[in-house]
Amino acid sequence: MTRLFGTDGVRGLANGPVINADKALRLSEAAARVFGRTITGGGERMTAVVGRDPRASGEFLSAAVIAGLASSGVDVYDVGVLPTPAVAFLTADLGANFGVMLSASHNAMPDNGIKFFALGGHKLPDEVEDRIEDAMDATPDRPTGAAVGRVRPFTEGAARYTDRLLSSLPHSLDGLHVVIDAAHGAASEVGPDAFRRAGAKVTVIGAEPDGLNINDGYGSTHLDKLQATVVEAGADFGVAFDGDADRCLAVDASGTQVDGDQIMAILAVGMKQRGALAGDTLVATVMSNLGLHKAMEKHGITVKQTAVGDRYVLEEMRRSSYNLGGEQSGHVILTDVGTTGDGVLTGLMLAAQVASSGRTMAELATVMSRLPQHMINVKGVDKAAVGSNAAVQEAISQASAELGVDGRVLLRPSGTEPVVRVMAEAPTAELAESVTARLAQVVQAELAL
Repeated sequence: MTRLFGTDGVRGLANGPVINADKALRLSEAAARVFGRTITGGGERMTAVVGRDPRASGEFLSAAVIAGLASSGVDVYDVGVLPTPAVAFLTADLGANFGVMLSASHNAMPDNGIKFFALGGHKLPDEVEDRIEDAMDATPDRPTGAAVGRVRPFTEGAARYTDRLLSSLPHSLDGLHVVIDAAHGAASEVGPDAFRRAGAKVTVIGAEPDGLNINDGYGSTHLDKLQATVVEAGADFGVAFDGDADRCLAVDASGTQVDGDQIMAILAVGMKQRGALAGDTLVATVMSNLGLHKAMEKHGITVKQTAVGDRYVLEEMRRSSYNLGGEQSGHVILTDVGTTGDGVLTGLMLAAQVASSGRTMAELATVMSRLPQHMINVKGVDKAAVGSNAAVQEAISQASAELGVDGRVLLRPSGTEPVVRVMAEAPTAELAESVTARLAQVVQAELAL
């Protein structure tokens, strides 16, 4: 049976078979049951924080989640539309037993999702998600009378979250002109407000959510409007969030993209210079560019690698007490401030590095040189056989020997479909494409279903 939870909660077409009002109700009842048993021992009254992004479907889905929680005896702080990291922060700040965020992140508007945060605002381990899924078929706990949960609209969430971000900034943003693309998403208000309060002049695009336009031509997956606006406005740089604002990408004054690897490199070097980088170590996934590794080695910074997914980055950070990690996609985690990827925080810290260094974003981005990277998704193959097929392993060895220390190859089975992702990095784009194409042919021939 297919697991309901993916790498970041439950996600799918809103009102479809995976995400609908009934599933949302049952998931929240199951979560109340599991958290009630594991956290409070079943004898204390629980509290939960519930937030959402501005998707139209979030209105009825959050109502279903809140109904499931309150009918299970959980008191609810309804924080409304806020970024995912704000919900994680408020879960900890309010001392709630758990938090719930309704969002499909960077996905198009028709999708939605439900993710849970444990005590302290941390993402759940797989085993707890599995227990919640199993509990969906159990009889829910439904108290009566005064034991039912109460629902309280909580309007102070944005201010509390923004205050926390600003208190962490190492330098004001006075004198900077920043363009912010909020993806018509959850940070449409708090993102620009945080930058203005930090001292920046702010030009805003993609900040008029109507429930239907989230991620539609704006945000971190559509940088063209941000690039054009930065150039037209003569701004110092621009930042783009995704729909729930847990990721951030940037562009410099000329409109050139600064991706998640470059952002992590800039922050890592700046934090090390301030003596603030724990263990002089950055945590990144196997998909981060080889150029990041080379740049960090040059600056005396160790890179620890994890599987793809910000949850795995965070697990390694917590296990080893590191305080900076993230993904090429722009999920950047700064655990001195938050418990999850935070686009607004990342943008503020990046801006503070520009302001404190006196260098432009383009100059800071030269800290690393990206190696050309090419990837092919090989479909309809036995992804489980990648590691055991002799011909595939021989092809990987030959390609790795050809590239030597100036490149690398990576074959990664998809977590959700019969697909193997074949990736190569090399000194030239032509070589990266050639190596990837040859490996993809071997995978297709050897592992075809």
